This record gives sequence, structure tokens and C-alpha cells, in this order.
Amino acid sequence: MNDTGFPPPMKPPFLLFAAYALLAAGCAADHAAQHSQHHAHGQQNTRPMSELLATSPASDWRRLDAGNTLYMEIPSGRVVMELAPEFAPKHVANIRTLVRQGYFDGIAIVRSHDNYVVQWADPTEKREFGAASKSVDGEFTRSATGLAFTRLPDPDTYGEAGFAAGFWAARESATGRAWMVHCYSSVGVGRGNETNSGSGASLYAVIGSAPRLLDRNITVVGRVVQGIDKLSVLPRGTGSLGFYEKPEQHTPIRSVRLAADVPAGERVELEALRTDSDTFRQMVENRRFRRDDWYKVPAGHVDVCNVPLPIRVAKPQEPK
Repeated sequence: MNDTGFPPPMKPPFLLFAAYALLAAGCAADHAAQHSQHHAHGQQNTRPMSELLATSPASDWRRLDAGNTLYMEIPSGRVVMELAPEFAPKHVANIRTLVRQGYFDGIAIVRSHDNYVVQWADPTEKREFGAASKSVDGEFTRSATGLAFTRLPDPDTYGEAGFAAGFWAARESATGRAWMVHCYSSVGVGRGNETNSGSGASLYAVIGSAPRLLDRNITVVGRVVQGIDKLSVLPRGTGSLGFYEKPEQHTPIRSVRLAADVPAGERVELEALRTDSDTFRQMVENRRFRRDDWYKVPAGHVDVCNVPLPIRVAKPQEPK
């Protein structure tokens, strides 16, 4: 044994050494061939993302479901969130009930943790839940069976990364489970130590580097699709975990509404790029093989959270 706790390396016999050398040479050749293929493949995708999106067919986009879209009004403007019932149906249903009862109207953003999350909740913890549940069993994962999944071609530390139902996602073949990934702008449900201690009455949005360690430990219910900039610039809390220490530091929430309950003239109709579309596939390749003037060495890989999920204002629908 040496001081590392591992046995010292052994020198293999000559024949094994020669075999290893041939294997290494073969691997190097395979790697060079793959790099050449990747490089050539990346060269085919050189259009700027703005141009790629502008020329994409209308069929590559989907209009957000008004029944799963939230408008949160704060002093700096509107924050729009898309909910994900495909991953967290019980929590989404409970949030809808809370919203329609006006639970969130007049509560506050109580936490702004640098490079982590912004969180909103009832500071008094005295609001009535009405028809909503005070606790919902954690929906940290779901069965991967029947879930349309667009796989990212690059490896992921936590599982097989990709996209599902329009969100960042991952899955694991060993367990047959899938889950939503914590990326910038993801929205999750605050909870205590018990897995059923969250209800959706306290929500957070990620405003920093992707905290992937939270994956499969907390329920993710959607993402901010417009207005995350209004949350990420809020003053940081000076208390423990970024909580505000004084009520006057809170950012008031004027109202939260389902888009379906807002008059048509007050809505903002948004579309999301379909993650199963050809345009999205090309966009992913563009991110993997950056070929614009600034990038000198394309990575050839991309992390799931570095793949944007584009949103645009929908064109007016023509009358039928």
C-alpha cells in the first residue's frame, strides 16, 4: 500500500502492454473520427438562433394553455408562469384552487437568496386554505412510462437528461422514473422536512446556477416563462437563507390569476417552441457546436440547463 490507501500500480506483462497500446490507439482513432463527425455536423448548424427561430414553421410552436398559465402581478410588472400538470398534477390542482380563492393576493416575496431562489409565501402563516389542501404528497418524480421524452445527446451526472412536456427533464432507466430538472427560472414548492409538507402555498423560482441537488427532493411545478428578470434583481435578503428580516423589505404580490380567468384584452398570448420539433433539435445542435465568430473552440456538448426554452408572443389567430 502507498499513502493514498490504494495498492501501487502494477506493470503489466509485455503482451498485455502491447494489447493495451493497440486498444488505446484504436480508441484514439475512434475519438478522432467522432470529433471529425461532430465538427462536420456542427458546421452544418451555423445560423444564429434568432434567425433559426424567425424562420421556423408555425407547427413547431405551441400556444400556452391558459388553464395552466399564471399571472403574478408585482410592483415592477407581470411575471408569467407555466404549470406542469404532467409532472405534478396534485400540486398544480391545489395551486389552481388557491389562486381562484385569492390566496396569493396580498402576500409577499419573503426571500431572495443570492445565486439560488426567490420565494413567496404568506408572511403571517394565518391565511385560510379554504377548499385547498394544507399538505400534498410530494411529487418528486413520476413514471417515465408514457412520457414523451426528447433526449439530450450528451451525458448527464444525475440521469439521462432531456426535455418533456416543454420543460427541462431527466429520467433513469434503472428506476423507470422521470422528473423535472432545476434550471434557471424553474418553479418549485417550498416544504419542510416531511415529504408531504408542501402544498403550493409557498413557491420559489430559481434565480441562480442550476441547483441540481434539489432534483428528486422537492416538487417542481413549472417555470417562469416571462418576467424572471423582475425576480432576479430583487434586493437580497440579509437573514438566514436569504429571508428578509423586516416586513418592509418584502415585495408585495398584488394578485395571482390563472390566464383563463383574465379578460382576453388583459392577457399576453405566448407560444413556446416545441421540444420535439426540428427547430428545437437544430437549436440544441447550435448550442453544442457554437460556430459564430466569438467561439474558437466549440464544446461539442451542452448541459440541459444551458439549453433555452424559447418563448414568443403569439401571432393573432385568424378567425375560422
